[in-house]
Order: sequence, then C-alpha cells, then structure tokens
Amino acid sequence: MTARPAPRLARLLEALLGVGTALDLRDVLERIVDGAAELTGAGRAALVVADPGESGLAEIRTPGPDPVPGTAPLLRVPIQVRDEEFGELRLTGRPGAAPFTVEDEQLLRVLAAQAGVSIGNARLYETARQRERWIEGAAAVTTALLTEEGAGDALTTVAERARLLAGASAGVILHPTAEGGMAIVTASSPDDPDGMLGATITPGSPVLEQLLGGEPVFIEDSASDPRMTTHVRHRFGPSMMLPLQAGGRLIGTLALPRRRGGRPYTDLERLLATQFASQAALALVLADARRGRERLAVYEDRDRIARDLHDLVVQRLFATGMMLESTRRRPGAEDVRDILGRAVDELRSTVREVRTTIFALQQPPADPPTGLRGRVLRETASAAARLGVAPSTHFAGAVDTRVPDRVADRLLTALRDALADASARPGVSRVEVAVETPARSPAGRDGVRLRVVDDGEGGPEEGRGTTVTWWAPL
Repeated sequence: MTARPAPRLARLLEALLGVGTALDLRDVLERIVDGAAELTGAGRAALVVADPGESGLAEIRTPGPDPVPGTAPLLRVPIQVRDEEFGELRLTGRPGAAPFTVEDEQLLRVLAAQAGVSIGNARLYETARQRERWIEGAAAVTTALLTEEGAGDALTTVAERARLLAGASAGVILHPTAEGGMAIVTASSPDDPDGMLGATITPGSPVLEQLLGGEPVFIEDSASDPRMTTHVRHRFGPSMMLPLQAGGRLIGTLALPRRRGGRPYTDLERLLATQFASQAALALVLADARRGRERLAVYEDRDRIARDLHDLVVQRLFATGMMLESTRRRPGAEDVRDILGRAVDELRSTVREVRTTIFALQQPPADPPTGLRGRVLRETASAAARLGVAPSTHFAGAVDTRVPDRVADRLLTALRDALADASARPGVSRVEVAVETPARSPAGRDGVRLRVVDDGEGGPEEGRGTTVTWWAPL
C-alpha cells in the first residue's frame, strides 16, 4: 500500500520550519529555494538577489537543467526584508507544462514572508558574529603588542590580523615619506608581500590629503581609480585605507585591498575595520611607550652600575694600587719588590678594563656606537661568539678625539681581520686588544697603534701565541 502524499499545508509548515530554524545566511537561502520547489512542484527554483554586493551572493538555484523559458510557466514572488527588497523567487518547470495556480502563489507568498523574517535574523546573527570576530581580533592584537610575543614586529602583527579579519588579499601599512607621499613599509599577503614593500603613493595624489589628514578612504576598484598611483594597484579591486591614529598622532595608514573583481566591502565591514584600526593604533602607541619605559629602566640601571663601578670599584682599586706602590718603595721591601710590581701592573690593567666596561655601559644598546672606542667595543663583542671567549680590550689616550674617521675605519678593518684570524686558530682561550694614541713610530711620527694578542696554536715557530700590530699616522 503506497503512502498518501502529504497535504500542501503540512508541506508549507515543514518548509516554514526549515527556513525559520537556520541562522547562516546561505543556509537560509538554500532552504527557501528548496522549500519553494517542493511546495509548488516546480522543476526549477531560483532566488535572485537584488544587491549581490551586500551578501556576496547573486543567485541561489536548485540543481537541474534550465527549462526553456519560452514554453515553461513562470511564477515570481518578491522577498522583502523589513522595508528593503532583498530579491525575487522565480519558479519554472511544472510537470506537463501545467501553469501555476493561485494557490501556488498564495503558498509561495507565505513562504516568502517567513523567508524575509529568517533572512533578517540571519543578517543580525552574521552581524553579531562579525562584530565578535573583529573585537576578538583587536583584543588579540593588543595582547600581542603589549607582551613580548608581538614586540618584535608590531606593524606586521597588525597587518596580518587585519587581513585575515577583512578577508582581504593583502594587509599593508604605509608611512608618510620625507617627500610628502606615503610608502608601504609592511606587507602581509599569501602571494608576494616583498613585491609590495616600498610602493609609494606619490605627492600630489588626491587621496594623500585625506590619508595624511587621518581620514579613511574607501575605493571601489584600486586598479582603475585615478587616485591610486602605486605600481601594485593593478592587482587589487575594492580597498579600505584606514588611519592608524591615536591621541591626535598619525602613526600611518592600514590598507586592506581585496583581489580585483572581489566583493565590495559592506558598510558594516568598513565600520568594524575603522574601529579596529583605531584600537590597533592605540595599542601600537601603548606598546611603544612600554618599550620606551623598559629602555629607560635599562639605561638607568646601566648608569647606576657604571656609577658604582666608578665610585666604588675603580677608586678602591686605585687606592690599593697606591698602597702597594708605596709599600714597594719602603726600605727592606727588596724581597717582595717584584711581586708588588706585578700586583701594581695587574691593578692598573684591571682599572683600564673596568673603565672600558663603564664606557660600554654608557652606550645606548640599541644605537650605533659613537667614537672609535665604542666601535672597537662593538667589534670585539661581535667576535666573542666566533672566538669562544670575550676579548679583553684596553685603550690608552684620547682615541675618540685624536683619531680621525678615515684612520678609524682602517683600524677597524685591521681589527676585524685580526680577530677573524684568531678565531681560525685552535686552542684560543685569551685574546687581548689594545688601542693606543699617541703611539710613536720608529721615525718619531705620532700615530695610533692597534695590538691584538691571542694564545692560540700556530704562533711564532709553530708554538703558542700570536701578536698582530698595526700602526697608522694621524
């Protein structure tokens, strides 16, 4: 015994229930189309969207071949979402080419009314999800920038997260240039980010006035917009250019272009991205301030250590050396005179090393070294990893003021070569570097002398120890 077909009212209720329980917009639209076809017995159903840019969907269809339009009956019913026309249901292909009835149209209008409500709910749900994603993304960026995790490359962190949230083809950050334009300094893209770095919006571009003024710019097609002048604009279509601005300070511009021909950004996406850029800019400012405070704390600690070394250690070593020198000159000290002399020499060497350390502590760690003394210290510190031991460095005379830059450059080249040779010798456990000025040549000319001594194998007569001496006139 075959089952009786379900009454049309039961099928309508089933279709309404299916449409009303979905939350994802595409799922809602597919259920509407399937329900309309089943409800009316149409061979083909389609929902044509009035504004494809809003949802990224142009048409939803049931599977199957297209009927011939000239012979197939056609039934059209609009779908309203509040006061807006969302799209139109189009049904064709009744069995036997039978026309649609008034009852078919009435049932379809009831389904369309419920569809409008369900589409509105799905939109609200998607809006809430989008807001949640952007809020979580902004919070993640803030957390990363204010911890060590994202401190290394803060701009890349912002560009990458924004690109993923916006569904963009690239996330780039532009900075103002000295010439009055804007250049890409950071790029995040799955394609070729390196090819975008350095791309410049030249001075005179109409878009620059808005960007430098901290205003967002929304572009429908980057490739054809005359305001865009970068050499990579032909890759992209819809784009957002958002100011990274906090407390009246313009840090740069965050650009989020989609591929050419990509879906335009909606008003909601523009709003959420603009809010994200504002929060990211604030996080960048806070992260920079935090790093500034940390650097200041390091500088203050280094200054304190340098003062302690100078005020306590150096003075006590100097006083001890004076006491030993005085003891060596006393009558009856002949037996220990050599021992005392060596102790005085060691103390003087220690004082020079401590003073060198004090000078190094006074150099800002993130800045390039200043003067010959600082450059020599930077060179020896860099060589420590290759040598396996930190070189002991001594200075005699006013090397920073007496040695001109052209001579200093040559001295550093000689130092670099000597340290490289020392690192190639086995058994090196001690390296001493000494820079002295004025140092007289055998002919009596004033100059600067570099001396590098190591205790490695392969020295004079294949023994241990190598000394390299370099001299140049001033």
